[in-house]
Amino acid sequence: MVSRDDCLHMLDYYGEPYDVSSPPTASEPPHFKPSVLYIDGADVPTQDSGQSRIQNLGIRQMDAYKRQPVVGRSRKHYETSLEYRLSDDGTGTTAQAKNTRFKSVYPQLDLPILEQKESIEDLQTLLDDKTSSHEQIYGVYCRLPSPGVQFLSAHYRILLFHRLSVIEVKNRKAMLRYLNLVDDMKEASLPMNRMEWNSAISYAGRCFWHVEASGVQDALLMWKEMEQEAGVRSGNVTFNVLFDIATKAGKFVLAEMILKEMQARGLEYNRFSYVGFIFYYGMKGDGGGVRRAYREFVEAGQIVDTVVMNCVIASLIRAGELPAAEQVYERMKRLLYEKTAQPVPDSDWTYSRDLGRVLDKAARDARGDEQRLHRLQAEQYLAPNLRTFCIFIDHHVHTTGELRRVTALLEEMQSLQIPIHGRVFLKIFQGFWRHGGVKYTSWTRQRLETVWESLLVALDKELEDVHMMKWMVVWVIRAFAKCCGRERTLQIWEQVRDRWKISGEDEKGAVEYLVRYALKGYSDDNF
Repeated sequence: MVSRDDCLHMLDYYGEPYDVSSPPTASEPPHFKPSVLYIDGADVPTQDSGQSRIQNLGIRQMDAYKRQPVVGRSRKHYETSLEYRLSDDGTGTTAQAKNTRFKSVYPQLDLPILEQKESIEDLQTLLDDKTSSHEQIYGVYCRLPSPGVQFLSAHYRILLFHRLSVIEVKNRKAMLRYLNLVDDMKEASLPMNRMEWNSAISYAGRCFWHVEASGVQDALLMWKEMEQEAGVRSGNVTFNVLFDIATKAGKFVLAEMILKEMQARGLEYNRFSYVGFIFYYGMKGDGGGVRRAYREFVEAGQIVDTVVMNCVIASLIRAGELPAAEQVYERMKRLLYEKTAQPVPDSDWTYSRDLGRVLDKAARDARGDEQRLHRLQAEQYLAPNLRTFCIFIDHHVHTTGELRRVTALLEEMQSLQIPIHGRVFLKIFQGFWRHGGVKYTSWTRQRLETVWESLLVALDKELEDVHMMKWMVVWVIRAFAKCCGRERTLQIWEQVRDRWKISGEDEKGAVEYLVRYALKGYSDDNF
């Protein structure tokens, strides 16, 4: 059993004083009264000498950016951007009775009734099926006349938004799909709830791998539309999303302003707020701040699990404290062997997301009940998982170049019975591209061939999380082009094409272009 004292002593604390520029924490009482947030020059009364605190802290600087609205675009714009090719099923005519019944539900519409009814039924079936993909759902949705949301009941509209908001890694296509729904809701004059707005803000700011100033601006504009035009009041989740976007973009002053506004409205910090503080200090390169934020997480009565410890490890590494991160990792292993003596549970990203919400609610319900809190903490795993190893491997691949340490981590993964994942192969091939192809390197051609053979074995065994996908193809080719020469790379390319599961002509063309680019400038004379 893992006690709360065990959690508290996962890190060494150096007794550093608080920095007055640090963001507010739960231990600091709110010193502002709730006020309406000033955004984009709105003339709004506040409690602070007639001017908004946000205005004083400089949020109006975002006016300097050239604004490109992320909403208000037509369906044609999104379909063109995504290059959807929707097909008709070619069904025949309908019975008159069915037509009449459908018209009675939507008397304001004059449509080919059977076709719309079948599309609606197909969409409802996909929404009820948790295994259906975003592409399937959105493809059927686009068969409906715009705005398609007017054909759905409130239940299925909510379900449609929810299904398209649940994604492991946000990307441009997913963002365009979701914001198209937002535009359709506006066109149909239908209200959106707070959760749907929160997801829209998240998509607007975090649809790319690196959050930049334009993403922050889009998220703030979406937030403005949520509060000032739709009249939906922000909750702590809204502010957590905004804080995360600002932190990832390196806008630390803006992040602090967001927290102060959250305090001013009397909103409590939750589990995700405290984890965001740990991440914030890591992004700032403040290892002492990471330790303070983690200590506050524990002392606030939150429940520690592997997700939290992974955030601590990644933040310490980002702050330049690799030895401290490795010490946390060793203590996690020790707790596994000494306290739980159980294998690491096999879980995916949806499990981690749902568990975080459950633990957040459990911590609120157990507030003031120390015995219950200790029981909840004792039930949690603090063992390293796939994400833990990916954090360290990524650091050694991109920063230290220590292949020996990467090999040791792979052996420890095997000893903890953590299945190999395609993400691990991807990072290793990145390492060969980054560090191979030069004299006296440990990232040699022979070792690259060994990794390639291991990947082929994993593909032949049809392991669940190992696939020959787009970026795997790109980094395999780049690694061989750097380390083995053009002739061997072309041989590998032929093997890759036989195993590659191409999801579309666009992907095939993009990867073939990247392959030609990877081979440019390399010949066998270089090796």
